[in-house]
Amino acid sequence: RSRRPVPPFVEALRRAPLYRRLRQLPNPRLTGLGSGLFCATVMFLFACLLRLLFGGSLVAYGVLFLPTAALTAFWVRPADLVTAPVVVPIAFAAGVLPISGGSGGFGGQFMGLVTSLALHAGWLYGGTLVTGVIVTVRKARLMTERRRTPRPAARRPDGKGVPAA
Repeated sequence: RSRRPVPPFVEALRRAPLYRRLRQLPNPRLTGLGSGLFCATVMFLFACLLRLLFGGSLVAYGVLFLPTAALTAFWVRPADLVTAPVVVPIAFAAGVLPISGGSGGFGGQFMGLVTSLALHAGWLYGGTLVTGVIVTVRKARLMTERRRTPRPAARRPDGKGVPAA
C-alpha cells in the first residue's frame, strides 16, 4: 500500500515534545452509556468542587465543560459516535444541579436548574457543538478509511476463487 508524502509541517509537529507526550496518554474507548456516565460524573464532580471552592461559579463550570465534552467525543468508540452529542447536554444538566442556586423544596431547586440552564445555554451549546464537530470529523475519517481498504475477493464454498465473467 503506497503512502502519500507527509507535508513538512506535519513532520515538524510529530517531532515536537508536546505531540509525543499527548500520544502517550491513554486512549480509552467508551460505549455510549459509558461516555454518558463519564461525562455526567466528571461534570457533577466539577460542580461539587466549584461549589466548595468558589461558591458555585457557573462560568468556571462552563469553561470546564468544554474540555470534558471534547474528551467525551474523542473517547467514545466508533460504533457509538452518534451518542456523544446526545449525552453531553444531559451531563451538563446533571452536573449543574449542585451549583444551580435553587432554594426551598423541589420547586425551588427545579426553578434554579431551569434558570441556570437558560442563563448559561451558550456553554451548553458550545460544548455540544465541539462534540458534534469532533464526532463528525471522526465519522468522516472512518468512512474514508473503510472506502480505502480493499475487500477480500469472494470465494466459492470449495475454497477456489470466483471465476471472472
